[in-house]
Parts: sequence; C-alpha cells; structure tokens
Amino acid sequence: MENEISVVDAKERSRYEALDAEGNLMGFVDYSLHPGRITFLHAETLPDFRGRGVAGRIAVKSLDDARALGLQVKPACPFYQDYLEKHPEYADLVGQ
Repeated sequence: MENEISVVDAKERSRYEALDAEGNLMGFVDYSLHPGRITFLHAETLPDFRGRGVAGRIAVKSLDDARALGLQVKPACPFYQDYLEKHPEYADLVGQ
C-alpha cells in the first residue's frame, strides 16, 4: 500500500495532496506561502485512509520541499507541531 501513495504539491489549491494509485485523494495539508516561509495550516487524512501513514508521507514531502526551496516552516496545525517535535531532523526549518 505504501508504494501506492504519491504526494504532489497542488499549487493552484495551496496544498499538498496524497493520492492513491487510481488518483483518489487520500489526504492533504493546506498551506500559505510567503516570501521565505511556508505555513502549514491544516492537515487531514480522509476517513477511509487513516492509519496508513498518509499524513506522515505528506509531511515528509512538504518538509523536504521546504528545505530544498530554502523556506522556513511555521507549523500552525497540531499535526505538524507534533510531527516536528518527533522528527528533530527538521528542526532547522522551524522559523520563529
């Protein structure tokens, strides 16, 4: 199942989306992009896909992209706050 999850930056909707092999939406995180910073506003996994690591996959892709783009991260949603506490490898991204 894990290999069937793809995460894309749906820039036109200002969110990262996780899709299954058939292109069905599994989960997403809304964001707000400002010069030098991305704020993660709300993460959600759709009920049928919970417990499969969807949100974690979205977090990894979005945080890796932020790093590659040189963006500071503002975790405004509880999921990202918790994720960043548990994954210190991303601590350098957290902006003040």
